[in-house]
Amino acid sequence: MAVLMTLLSSKVGKIITTLILVILLMAGGVGYFAWYNFKREVPIVYKSAEDHFKYGSINSGGIPFFIWEVLPNLFAEHLPGPDGYQSLGFIWEEGKEMPVGVSKTIVGFPRQGSTCALCHSTTYRKSPQDLPTIVLGAPTQKFDSIANIRFLAACGNDPKFTPDNIIPAIEANHNLSWSDKLLYRYVIIPQTQKALMGLGLGFAWTNSRPDPGPGRIPSFNPVKFINFRLPLDDTIDNVDDPAVWNLRKHKGFYYHWDGLEGSLTETIIMGALAAGTKPDNVPLENLQRVEDFIRLIPPPDYPFDIDPVLAAQGKPIFDNKCASCHAFGGDRTGTVIPIQEVGTDDHRIEMWTQAAVDKYLAVGDGQEWDFTQVQKQNGYVAVALDGIWLRAPYLHNGSVPYLTDLLEVPEKRTTTFYRGYDVYNRDKVGFVSEGTTAETEGFKYDTHLDGNSNQGHLYGTELSSEDKQALVEYLKTL
Repeated sequence: MAVLMTLLSSKVGKIITTLILVILLMAGGVGYFAWYNFKREVPIVYKSAEDHFKYGSINSGGIPFFIWEVLPNLFAEHLPGPDGYQSLGFIWEEGKEMPVGVSKTIVGFPRQGSTCALCHSTTYRKSPQDLPTIVLGAPTQKFDSIANIRFLAACGNDPKFTPDNIIPAIEANHNLSWSDKLLYRYVIIPQTQKALMGLGLGFAWTNSRPDPGPGRIPSFNPVKFINFRLPLDDTIDNVDDPAVWNLRKHKGFYYHWDGLEGSLTETIIMGALAAGTKPDNVPLENLQRVEDFIRLIPPPDYPFDIDPVLAAQGKPIFDNKCASCHAFGGDRTGTVIPIQEVGTDDHRIEMWTQAAVDKYLAVGDGQEWDFTQVQKQNGYVAVALDGIWLRAPYLHNGSVPYLTDLLEVPEKRTTTFYRGYDVYNRDKVGFVSEGTTAETEGFKYDTHLDGNSNQGHLYGTELSSEDKQALVEYLKTL
């Protein structure tokens, strides 16, 4: 009997050991499967600093790349026009897989994300017949961030957002293995739909305010309300994206329209967080490459002929009337001018609260990086005017379509115009903002709406017509 029990115990032990090994192998296999398909990172490195700016990942998240690719074909009715993502203002270089400002990364599976170039690149054409010229570092005047968010949310809420519709669309472009199909059917597509529906809910507050339209963004309310969960208020923060070229000469300047930041490095991290980067996943090395690049991008040259005699006449006018606030080395250039003096629309200032400052100062705690120079100010930064010709429309909220308009008293400035058309008006210095084509391709901007005021900035409005003409000619040279 003792021998029998020993034999049985030995067999049971072997069976138990075998079962444990099988369970461990299965668990390891499941763990490896999960890691490979959801966590495995395959770095995509761009040797060119320019390509890195355009396409390099900032870990901004986004949605599965293969799904993102097929949405315009599957849900064209939710787009504002017939040209897919280009109808939302995305810029494509010929032969490229994705538009400027969109990254493709592999984290388990291909994922789409945003880069800094999405909001800081633009195009212009000298005439309607010309091909667009892409300028990096310029403020976008075509990309419509809120329209893009609403398109994605509409896709997620559409009954056609199903695996039976999406998987065949993906397979028209890519070969999916049987395991890929299972993952997309039961995990990736349902989770993406949930995320897109949540995106729409998160930005529902934008429906109660004027739309920003192309070339403008709600700057910090998304972070206030979505990331920081601060109470909803009625503030409006629609502003133009700024230019980000030549920043080596902006040392010591305040950043953002209201000077809420004093550090370029922190400003770039802040932009990455706004694009969707998680605080514990900030790619400091990648962002440093972006910073190094935008420090050196030269401001673009004016693409038309400049009258040298007239420009020479305009220089002393600039030196006397504008340089103290807008020339490199000016006493007030890069500083914050009180709102009581500049008199422009104050909604952007009212939006930025001390509560938001406090949240930002705490968000980097425990990370390799931190925010130390975030603050609340009460005015707008007097910006240097390098490349001013391509920064239209003007003022922080993009409420003045032409440089010539900006030298007029507000009562004589254009009150309704169209943004988003990239043909240039060399006479008025700005993008064509009126006429049938601009109306068809653009977004109606009404300066009577809250946050859209074109009042203030009366500097230079008292000049004679001749002096204004000479000043504008000189500004083209900056």
